[in-house]
Amino acid sequence: MSTTSTQPRDCSEISADPTVDDLRRWDREVYWHAFTQMSEYVPLLIDRAEGCTLIDVEGREYLDGVSSLWCNVHGHRHPRIDAAIREQLDRVAHCTSLGASCTTTVRLAKRIVDIAPACLQHVFFSDSGATAVEVALKMAIQYWQQCPDPQPQKTKFVALDEAYHGDTLGAVSVGGIDRFHQIFRPLLFDVLRVEAPRADRLPSGITSDEACQHYLQGVERVLAEHGDTVAALILEPLVQGAAGILVHPPGYLAGVRELTRKYGVLLIADEVAVGIGRTGRMFACEHEAVTPDILCLAKGITGGYLPLAATLATGELYRAFLGEHAELKTFFHGHTYGGNPLAAAAAIATLDVFVEEQTLQAMTPKVARMEQRLARLAQHPHVTRVRQRGLMAGVELTQDRSADQPYPWQQQRGMRVCRHALSRGVWLRPLGDVIVVMPPLAIELPQLDQIMDAIEDAINVECGQE
Repeated sequence: MSTTSTQPRDCSEISADPTVDDLRRWDREVYWHAFTQMSEYVPLLIDRAEGCTLIDVEGREYLDGVSSLWCNVHGHRHPRIDAAIREQLDRVAHCTSLGASCTTTVRLAKRIVDIAPACLQHVFFSDSGATAVEVALKMAIQYWQQCPDPQPQKTKFVALDEAYHGDTLGAVSVGGIDRFHQIFRPLLFDVLRVEAPRADRLPSGITSDEACQHYLQGVERVLAEHGDTVAALILEPLVQGAAGILVHPPGYLAGVRELTRKYGVLLIADEVAVGIGRTGRMFACEHEAVTPDILCLAKGITGGYLPLAATLATGELYRAFLGEHAELKTFFHGHTYGGNPLAAAAAIATLDVFVEEQTLQAMTPKVARMEQRLARLAQHPHVTRVRQRGLMAGVELTQDRSADQPYPWQQQRGMRVCRHALSRGVWLRPLGDVIVVMPPLAIELPQLDQIMDAIEDAINVECGQE
């Protein structure tokens, strides 16, 4: 049994000017990194950044091939966003959203609903993708308790196989990636699962022309049997990011929207990864003219600068939470830093840059170049599939292309490829043996070629070896 010492702590190691060796040691021994086996961690200390380039403590440069975990949009140190944050610092850095507001955050809320799919008229702010999803799940449950025709039995959720929606408990419950979350199963609520609608690996006997209808039939079977107890269906529109950049068949999203309406179920669109321009439009739902009941945003909403998330809701859903104090219809949920003014200022500037630099229009040649380079990689003997939507792509490695045989997971081929790419000046992060390519939307064509060259070289070197 441990005891707590009453002696003063020895602070002799604390230095106002630590050496690089000090920082590396603290990085290994003190800083516990996310999704990282710390016994194997080799420090990579980023000191500064410029545009699409990260610079470490020794001045080495790395292209940011995964947008600092899928969130950087216009590059690092963009002068427009930097200036907006500095200006906001001269006004107020933070104020609560509980019973009060900030002019900057109000402006952002209006700006978001003005560009969002029609009927999404209200914004609830939190601070990460997972919290945006938690908000959505709780909104859905409470809506059915107090809507004009209450249906309190609607407490279940439908989610896709291999889904990922974040790492808080509600988000983990609707997630479906066992390698991330199996150990937490005793803490989670049950969820109804439907087949992940993969366009690149179809069930036996199903053609590409039949794929969308096949997957929608699976959704309808679940909703027909359980719809009277289902509060909402949640999905990432078009692409399942953390599942390995799984691209859905065209028409699937619109079909799911029709089915949720048919069976009286809310639709939650998790656009944390696929929103804010990543697929070529501001919102992925726009590709199929879909308006969900609830839409979740985070990551790129501030250009990758500061933590901010938004959960958008329709007017119909919002009105179910209005009433007299004694009715207890209030949405009893909140986050200390929800709607933080500094983050809101960064988000407004991020949206301004989309207009000023015509970011979405400028993506067209970049998406085409990525497609060309991926087509070349698709012929590699140790690549089994490539998947792309907009400026997000996955390169799936294989031990034997002809047999579609994966590498033993213990060999960490994906991580080895990314480590080799790092030696070529490109920072990447894999999903198992899928190499994710998701650069800032501001990437230039020569930089995109450098990323793809590094991946190709790394696969040549690291795959096929025992």
